[in-house]
Amino acid sequence: MRNQTVLISGASIAGPALAYWLQRYGFAVTVVERAPELRRGGQAVDFTGETHHDVLRRMGILDDIYAHRTGTTDVVYVDESGKQLAVMSGEFTGGDVEILRGDLSRIMYEKTYESCEYIFGDSISALTETDDGVWVEFENGAPRQFDLVFGADGIHSRVRRLTFGPEKDYVKHLGHYYCIAGSSPWLSRPAGERSRATSYGYNVPGRVAISGGSKAHQFYVFAAPELDYPRGDVDAQRQIIKDTFAGMGWKVPQMLTELDGFDDVYLDSVARVRKMKSYTRGRIALVGDAGYGNTLGGFGTGQAVVGAYIIAGELAVAGGDHTVAFDRYNEIMRGYTKMSEQSSAGRFFAPKTARGIKIRNWFLGSKAMDLMMKMAEKQKNLDLPDYPALVAAN
Repeated sequence: MRNQTVLISGASIAGPALAYWLQRYGFAVTVVERAPELRRGGQAVDFTGETHHDVLRRMGILDDIYAHRTGTTDVVYVDESGKQLAVMSGEFTGGDVEILRGDLSRIMYEKTYESCEYIFGDSISALTETDDGVWVEFENGAPRQFDLVFGADGIHSRVRRLTFGPEKDYVKHLGHYYCIAGSSPWLSRPAGERSRATSYGYNVPGRVAISGGSKAHQFYVFAAPELDYPRGDVDAQRQIIKDTFAGMGWKVPQMLTELDGFDDVYLDSVARVRKMKSYTRGRIALVGDAGYGNTLGGFGTGQAVVGAYIIAGELAVAGGDHTVAFDRYNEIMRGYTKMSEQSSAGRFFAPKTARGIKIRNWFLGSKAMDLMMKMAEKQKNLDLPDYPALVAAN
């Protein structure tokens, strides 16, 4: 087997999923994560359709995911007096099964930590490809050489920036931001008692505030050009939400007052990785949101676990020959990610005009909505390669 040693940047979802398959096929895997430990909580992520379930089943974690599911949440849109205007079904927002990002990350980590090296509290600072590997420099640790390097470090990928170029050349801001704040009290219930929850959302042009349900205590989406703020500064993020949603009616003033009591506040842009000609360059490859992310688009988590399965399997079939495996990975995933390259969730959650809100509300109750959901589910399915000899051998 060629290219035995691999480095994966990122320990959220794509990273541990890739680590699982690579170690199973005999690679020596190191995962580096800039956070000091596994991140807890986070936004809810979901899986839909047989392809997603099949990969999770092959990983042996499908039952664990269902055991930690958040439940299904319908979003009821109301006017200022609380009168119902429209309902966004939980099947649309949460797929077949939904789980907190932190819970999913922990489940995958527990499948891999004994067989893989995990380095927390560090990150890649420089990558230099040589004839026989990649020389990797770290922010804190000593430099090391690996045969292959994988960027599984999200839509703001450092590996992509170091290998392909500046983020502005590869990530398109889609005109909105989103914020999740506080863990939902719903999640304190045993998983078996989490069936169907309801959250309530109030729209004005360009802004929506959503309260309750299983995803988070509060959820905000708002239209805005690109903002300049420190991504690690929670106080700054709180202030942006307070300033943006000041003056709104319904229960929003109370929500903003409660915001100070939440430590887990996360604000980020609704953005999409521009269509890339290749997710690989030399000995370096992008997996998950780093290569084909689309915030809130409903495709990212499933694509991450499928992409990890594909690139690891192709490497194993090719005997570690990355030139062959990476070409196959690009060919398969370019087709699979095509649908996610078109969607934009921000304008659906927070239309910029009163007319847009009315049209969205009408659409939610129409047959066109059902058709869109069926088309999206179809796009999430893929004829998975079996890599039968490798699966049988392991």
